[in-house]
Amino acid sequence: MTGIHVDLVRLTDVALDDVHALLNEPRLRRHMPLSSDVDRSGAAAWVRAKDAQWEQHGYGPWAVLLDGTFAGWAGFQAEEAGPDLAVVLLPQHWGHGLLVAQEALRRGFDDLGLDTVLVALPTTREPGRVVARLGFVPDGEVAYGAATFRRFRLSRPAWRRTSA
Repeated sequence: MTGIHVDLVRLTDVALDDVHALLNEPRLRRHMPLSSDVDRSGAAAWVRAKDAQWEQHGYGPWAVLLDGTFAGWAGFQAEEAGPDLAVVLLPQHWGHGLLVAQEALRRGFDDLGLDTVLVALPTTREPGRVVARLGFVPDGEVAYGAATFRRFRLSRPAWRRTSA
């Protein structure tokens, strides 16, 4: 997967139609228990809400471009226990999630100065290899609405050890 250029840009810098299509992709929804169909105005509201996190918290989600093509979104969302990393890619870009996560984590720890990052994975996802490869360790469970997620935590020192 090397040779793919990952660029992370603000969600407001990509076409709303691309975001709208991503939010309604049925294969993604299987792993996103909190998602629902959104119309174009709902997609615009979603982009505004995600982008507002940059002003509120100093971090937030980005749009992911792989070799210049919109591939999804990734970045940090403010949760009670700290910044939560999410990587959501269109199915044709599955297989590049580790590369995207590594770039998001690099920016989070190096550029944004985050001390710790969380990941919450729904029970439909098998977390073992990828989160461990990045240095995350189990950190219990968390519920959002009626959905239960397994939570993992990564500290800046652990990131340094795994990314060296």
